[in-house]
Parts: sequence; C-alpha cells; structure tokens
Amino acid sequence: MRAAGRITAEALILAGEAVREGVTTKHLDNVIRSHIEKCGATPSFLGYSGFPGSACISINDEVIHGIPSEERKLCEGDIVKIDVGAFFRGYHGDSAATFGVGKISDAAEKLIEVTRASFYKGLCNAKPGNRIGDIGSAIDAYIRTFGFSTIRRYVGHGVGRELHEPPDVPNYGTPGRGPRLSAGQTIAIEPMVSAGGYEVYEAGNNWTVLTVDHALTAHYEHSVAITEEGVVILTREGDDMEPYDGKY
Repeated sequence: MRAAGRITAEALILAGEAVREGVTTKHLDNVIRSHIEKCGATPSFLGYSGFPGSACISINDEVIHGIPSEERKLCEGDIVKIDVGAFFRGYHGDSAATFGVGKISDAAEKLIEVTRASFYKGLCNAKPGNRIGDIGSAIDAYIRTFGFSTIRRYVGHGVGRELHEPPDVPNYGTPGRGPRLSAGQTIAIEPMVSAGGYEVYEAGNNWTVLTVDHALTAHYEHSVAITEEGVVILTREGDDMEPYDGKY
C-alpha cells in the first residue's frame, strides 16, 4: 500500500507542476501515465468501468471524473482538480488535489485552502474505535464555517486490493454513528467542496460531475492507514511511515 501510495503521490505532484495556461488536460494525463508506468505500476483509473483516461481532471465547476482531452486547454484563473490512482503489486493508491492556473481569485484560493484543511480535520478522527461519522461530521462542520457546501452524492471509500472497497466514507455525518474504525484499515478520505450548493449532475459524457449552480468546486484526497500508533498518510512522497503528527 505504501509503495502504491508513493507512486500515486509522485504522479500527482508531477502533474501539479505541469499545470499552467495553455496546457491540455490530455498532457497532464500523459505526465501521470508516464510516471506510473515508469515505476512498474498501472494507472488505477484507466479502463475502470470504461473510463478512458489515466486520471480524472476536472476544471472549475466540474467536481470529479473529468475526462482528459486534447481539446481542453487550461486558462488563466482556472482551478483544476487532478485525481490519480496507481496499482502496484496488488494494491491501489488514490489521491487528489486542486491546483490554480496562474493567478486565481481570492475566493478560489480560499476554497482550495478550506478543502485541504477539511481533510485534516477529518483525518484527526480516523483512529481505532471511532466511527465513520466522526470523520465526516468534522469535515462538514469545518466546511460550513466558511459558507461552503459538502458534496453529498459522492464519498470517500475503503481502498486496498480494490480501488473502491467498503466502507463508504462520507464527508458529512453524525458523530458516533456508522461503521467502527479498526487498526489495519485503509481508507481514502476525500472532501469535495462547493462554493455554492451541493447539488450535482452528470454531464452527457456519462462521467463528468458538475454543480447544478455551476459554483466552483475543490477536491482533496489521500489514502490513509489506521494504526494503533496513529493514522499514516500513504499517498505522499518518500518512505516515511510515521503516524500523522497533526501538522499540515
């Protein structure tokens, strides 16, 4: 899991570094696929339920599942969500982040910052004996503080031998409710946040999900392991397996 996560993290970082005005979403996809395959892994998303790309690349009011395209170019001020998975030696890593293209608005910057911070609010509750609802309620409460909305139709999930495994990990919920967390469990926590309402719809390509009110959205995700010593972030660079220390 750690090796798959490290490859995922490296591919996401490389894609983020390639984000700039005029670049196509297909180019970003190529950067991701090249790195994953160079590491002896395969892109988790490529061909998954028929998905045609190696990564999901979604822009502005697109929440998730954007299909990479040679025709789609990034523009100054866009915010782009890049969701990456790598399958290595029988296990998956899954991670996502949101990047600004050139100079972005203060509102977009705030949305990205809050989404990232909300992940860590949830992460602090990923410990043995807690419930799934403890994670989601912490995320949602933080997001609401800033007047943003938690996307409810799509959620985090277990991750391991399969890309998507039980349990579902919603980004909202009730403290003390839901499946109990245990040591050795690996899950993907992934807040998806709208600057407007949380209602979404699926585009005509049957993949890309957008906000009904076309509000900007941001996405942030890591695969994590729950241990007796603390929660470990699996999808980050390096070989550090120390539990999360509360800093971000």
